[in-house]
Amino acid sequence: MINRRTFTKAVGLGVGATAVSAGGASAAFASGSGSGVGASASAGRKVPVIPTIAPGTHTTFSDLKQVRAGVLDIGYAELGPRHGPVAILLHGWPYDIHSFVDVAPLLADAGYRVIVPYLRGHGSTTFVSPSTMRNAQQSAIALDIIALMDALHIHKAVLAGFDWGSRTADILAALWPERVKALVSTSGYLITNVAAQKNPLPPKAEQVWWYQYYFATDRGQTAMRTPADRDALCRLVWDDVSPTWHFDDATFARTAAAFTNPDYAAIVIHNYRWRLGLADGERRYDRYEQLLAAKPKIAVPTITVDPALDPFLASTDGSAYRAFFTGKYDHRVFSAVGHDAPQEAPTAFAQAVVDADHL
Repeated sequence: MINRRTFTKAVGLGVGATAVSAGGASAAFASGSGSGVGASASAGRKVPVIPTIAPGTHTTFSDLKQVRAGVLDIGYAELGPRHGPVAILLHGWPYDIHSFVDVAPLLADAGYRVIVPYLRGHGSTTFVSPSTMRNAQQSAIALDIIALMDALHIHKAVLAGFDWGSRTADILAALWPERVKALVSTSGYLITNVAAQKNPLPPKAEQVWWYQYYFATDRGQTAMRTPADRDALCRLVWDDVSPTWHFDDATFARTAAAFTNPDYAAIVIHNYRWRLGLADGERRYDRYEQLLAAKPKIAVPTITVDPALDPFLASTDGSAYRAFFTGKYDHRVFSAVGHDAPQEAPTAFAQAVVDADHL
């Protein structure tokens, strides 16, 4: 999930803003551009106000598609007008496209063409060749999204995500800013420096990452390959990282269906082992990883979001990672919200996407 070093820097920082109601959760708007809900943009464009809905209002995506993109055949949901401004929403682990099942229609109703892809190893996204390495290093996943945009003839899009999705969106904004109109990054700047990951955190912080170390063992790998153990583990993570989200069995089951992908275990295990320096990536991505190791700045308009109840990152005023964002910027804290911010607070998340687009 989030970068361990960023977590360390963020621990102990407080919330420095006043909360306002948005989408069944409160969103606190900290220092930054001060765009705000429904504000007029500097270019004179009126910012759409997203209507408030209860989380769980929508349960399914009706329009699921497939497209050949790079080394993958990517499955994705698409909503909204074909020629509207594009918003690409990126999920994390252990989640899938249903993290955005409420956010996507809100954005579509606001005029956006919304694309929600299954990341590699999830849902209906499959590898074209059985000989391709089941690699989940950060630059490989980012290049999947570039390939998807190319396949769909999308030159530029607003990117928004959480967990793996935030990291992926951050990388695109840093290395391919010409493809990113604006960014919403949950938990701030998440680009991974593998060398820095070798440094230990305080024990309390390390405890939160128990599954990361479990996946470093053969036992953890076996659990991820065993459906009952895999689903039980993923559901436990949901319970731990979203303490106030009272999801039902059907909600989890919709997402767990994405875990039956034949490459799911390999992708998840490789991602966490690679980030700890315990698994190699591919040489073809070395040049990108070298650039990312230098912690490149992000200059595109950005809104960062901290979910207040996310155990991986203390709610902050954004100062822990503010220096990495050099363009127009705003920071928000979603109070009473855990790790899966878009699914727990869809109205606030959709508003952040619209506001980032209008910074």
